[in-house]
Amino acid sequence: MFYNLLVMDFKYFSRNGKVLPIKEAVVPLSNIEYSYGFGVYETIRVSNGVTYFLKDHAERLMESARLVGLEHPFTVQFTANAVADLVQNTEAESYNLKVLLIGASAKEAATLSILCLNPLFPDKKLYRDGASFITREHERMFPHAKTLNMLGSYLALRDAKTAGAYDALLIDRRDCITEGTRTNFFCMKERTIVTPKESDILLGVTRKAVLKVALKNGFALVERDIKPGDLGLYDGAFVTSSSSKIVPVRSIEAHVFGEPPAAVHEIMRLFDVFLAECKGMM
Repeated sequence: MFYNLLVMDFKYFSRNGKVLPIKEAVVPLSNIEYSYGFGVYETIRVSNGVTYFLKDHAERLMESARLVGLEHPFTVQFTANAVADLVQNTEAESYNLKVLLIGASAKEAATLSILCLNPLFPDKKLYRDGASFITREHERMFPHAKTLNMLGSYLALRDAKTAGAYDALLIDRRDCITEGTRTNFFCMKERTIVTPKESDILLGVTRKAVLKVALKNGFALVERDIKPGDLGLYDGAFVTSSSSKIVPVRSIEAHVFGEPPAAVHEIMRLFDVFLAECKGMM
């Protein structure tokens, strides 16, 4: 088992800035934009009443919409206010928020919905020992946009679960590892963090925060292609996401890193301290 599920009963969601009963959180089957994946989304972590990196998530939501040509009447501030209103009306302390911006034939008809989701907490053994990964060939159409068009990632994640792995790492046409289906990927060499080229990946909000913490604490950053055949050059690897923070990589297909290096655990500790002290701000 990779996750522990904390089940809560949420009573409300937000649509276009209004907090409404959860029973009204529906999308008509006739909504062609939703059916065709013409929408963008964000997942935001709320822990102990703190909403993490709200402004950064709202800004990326707007940028994702711009990249796919999704016109709408919402702003970063409107989105942040809508999130804050829903959080104020939610009794639980730790959960995830899913922000969905769905396009329409007219700009004014676009909808901004925000849902509270039960969080999945990775098993503590993964943080200690690392997780296993498979690889799959897939490239997202708009690397910098977090869109609803996630079929390729869904199928890759399904394969990972079938194989008993934590996630699948995506391989592009140049045989380079870009990212996970729901994570950003990094390799480690001593105190140097190696990231795939930013032009080819989703610029994760947690990724941004982790790199900020690492660079502040003396780690170096290198941006370069990472190919499966080059994994032996590195001491270890890790992935990041809003829900799971930092998870070490133990193996990728047949390549086994083994026990995560001390440098990865150091970054994990530093990031936990940052989360505890930052009050949700980057």
